[in-house]
Amino acid sequence: MTENKTQVQSRQAFLVDTLQKLLGQDSPTGFTEKVVTVAEDIVRELGFAARRTNKGNLVVTVPGRETGRKVGLCAHVDTLGLMVRSITANGMLMVTKVGGPLLPTLDGEYCRIYTREGKVYTGTVLSLSPSAHVQDDAATRPRDEKNIAVRIDEKVHNKADVLALGIAAGDYICYDPKTTVTDSGFVKSRFLDDKASAACLLTLLWQMKQTGIRPRYDTYVTLTVHEEVGHGGSTLPVVDELLAVDMGCIGEDLSCTEYQVSICAKDNGGPYDYGMVSRLIKLAKEHSVDYAVDIYPHYGSDAGAAWRSGIDCRAALIGPGVHASHGMERTHLDGLYATLDLVALYLELA
Repeated sequence: MTENKTQVQSRQAFLVDTLQKLLGQDSPTGFTEKVVTVAEDIVRELGFAARRTNKGNLVVTVPGRETGRKVGLCAHVDTLGLMVRSITANGMLMVTKVGGPLLPTLDGEYCRIYTREGKVYTGTVLSLSPSAHVQDDAATRPRDEKNIAVRIDEKVHNKADVLALGIAAGDYICYDPKTTVTDSGFVKSRFLDDKASAACLLTLLWQMKQTGIRPRYDTYVTLTVHEEVGHGGSTLPVVDELLAVDMGCIGEDLSCTEYQVSICAKDNGGPYDYGMVSRLIKLAKEHSVDYAVDIYPHYGSDAGAAWRSGIDCRAALIGPGVHASHGMERTHLDGLYATLDLVALYLELA
């Protein structure tokens, strides 16, 4: 895809701004209303029709140049998080995981607690042995659900004090994404899985508006809200082909880097459609898109959820390479551009 300098700068500005807007909204699975509203506002400002499903997915309909086939794209805007499990006698909040965060990486993170009445309190996720000057096991105590808790930034001395604030079991605890975009093009943040890909799909819609070019076939772009717990793709629109855009894995014997788009041949649920994967590889090669093909050892996607729900479609999975997934994640703008370019080629926008 050939672009002049101004177009490149405009695309980057929209991509980064959109990504920061999405990352700026707390949205663990089940608590996604605000981030979907932000995404919906962006979609409507771009002039596209959008609707919400009963489960909360945002579906954008893009008419194609031809009829006869239907294509789906999806990314998810729900993230990992925590929920209040119980309140201790001295006023700490015990937690349960929402999705699969790496709990050891949360020790010391600032967070927000959202009550059912709409109040928001701040706090810190801490080990129950938080002081090197006091506890013998401060450095060695496990960082798991039984051994970490949230210290609330309010004057509380016991469980009754916490309950008086309106905090109760089932309240969401959202930790800070700590988003930073460096001058060297790195994007450091929690929840790049999968708000980075969601920002790519919204930027793709921006590109369509800028160029006036539509995809070859009728396309549904869906932002799902239950991927991190396994059923986000179970209610996707019925299509002939589905391309899930999620994070690409980095590490061990995998070949992907933060500067590439990863094409997944197989994950925990089994292989992706051979023809689609082959076509994506061919497109990347022919158009010099920096890519890698990998097997994801511990991974499931919205495409897998769609298949398990009985949707009769071919499906594939791609995404920007993301380092340290479910922890302090990082990718690079080059990886986001490569992902954008490959999706555009798949839709035959070029």
